[in-house]
Formats: sequence, C-alpha cells, structure tokens
Amino acid sequence: MQASVQLQVEEVLIPTPDGQMPGILHTHARAQRQPAVLLLMEAFGVTSHIQDVAARIASEGYVVLTPDLYYRELPHNKFGYNEVEAAMAMMYRLNLGTAMEKDLQAALGYLKSRPDLLPDQIGVTGFCLGGGLSFLAACKFSNEIAAAAPFYGMVLDEWVAAVLDIAVPVYLFHGGADPFIPLERIHYIESRFKELGKDYRLKIYRDADHGFFCHERSSYNRLAAEDSWHELTQFFRNHLQKSG
Repeated sequence: MQASVQLQVEEVLIPTPDGQMPGILHTHARAQRQPAVLLLMEAFGVTSHIQDVAARIASEGYVVLTPDLYYRELPHNKFGYNEVEAAMAMMYRLNLGTAMEKDLQAALGYLKSRPDLLPDQIGVTGFCLGGGLSFLAACKFSNEIAAAAPFYGMVLDEWVAAVLDIAVPVYLFHGGADPFIPLERIHYIESRFKELGKDYRLKIYRDADHGFFCHERSSYNRLAAEDSWHELTQFFRNHLQKSG
C-alpha cells in the first residue's frame, strides 16, 4: 500500500461484560474488504507511540483496532515512559484470567462484526504487556485469528502450558539483553513450541533491550526496530493477505 494512503481514525466503544471499552480504529476509504490487525498496548497504555504503530500497520493494508485494556481505570490510565512504577502498578492490577480473555474476545468480536474487513484474516500483535496478551490470544482464540506476532511479551506459566492449543502461525520477537525476559525463559518457551510441533518463528536481537521497538524509550534499538518491522509486515502479508 502506498504511504500516502488516506487513513480514517475514530474512537469506538466495544461492549464487554464490564462495560464499554474504548478503542481507536484505523480504517481506509476503500470499497473492498480488508484483513485486520488487533494491536495490543504496552504497560504504559494506548500511548501516542502505539497509535503511531497502529497507523503504520494500517498503511500496510489493514483495518487496525487498538483497545484500551485499562478502561476500568479511566480517565488516568496512560503513562509517560518515565513513569515506569505507575505503569507497572496498573498493569499488575489487571485480571489476566477470565476478565482479560473476555476483553480480548470482545475486541475480536467487534472486528468480526464490521462489514469492511475479512473476518477470517485477523492478526494480533502487541508490545510488552501487549506482547504477552498476543501470546494469550494465540492460545485462547486460534479459531478466531489467523496469526500472532508477540513483541517481548512476558508469558505466564499457564500460557506456556496452553501452547498446546495454538493452531495459528506465531512469530516471537525478543531482545537478547532484556532484563525482564532472560534468554533462558525465551528458550524454555521456544522448547514448548518445538516439542509440540507448532508453526512458529523466533527472532532474538542479541543486543536489544526490553522495549527496543519504541523510539521514545531509552531502550530503543534502531536496527532491531527496523528489522522486526520488516519481519512483522512480511509475516502478516504471508498469513493475512492470502487473497490480496
């Protein structure tokens, strides 16, 4: 898709069992239906950076939905990258069990209800918190998505166990110098994919820290960010644009 494509950006409300979850939707003024991407936010919330990533993905030919997973704590639920402690505190207050699964299901249901997209060609990606939740989405909703690409997600043990249920291609991106996710943990997760014969790829950027994709963070790694963007777009092109 040409970089000059006109994107339409709107705020939407997604019904959930716990109320209305706001989201930001990027769409195109085009007649044909398109594949979609569910973009899951960092621990810092739906920041301007995440919205920029959404626009970049949309410009590649996708409808993109970015839900505000901190909606239960509105209005003060976004943080600067220097507010690590406050962001982590809010992240740890999330219910990552049934409540989060229902939120993710609601977001996917919202996408599938739209007439401007292809409901069988939905991918999921996210960073940090959103990386872990992209992994969770692959475990729980493989029947509703076509591919998942988690970036440096912290993965709970029960999610590693649930790799058994993954039935879509997964591309894992990690930094080799990430203090939150050591290499031993990454290789442990990979071993689970291997032993189960799952369709996966793993790319470890040896010198990259946690948050390497975000140019607003001190841990930004330009080479890793550029390469992973290329890999992500190619991965989604292969698995979400089969008829495109």
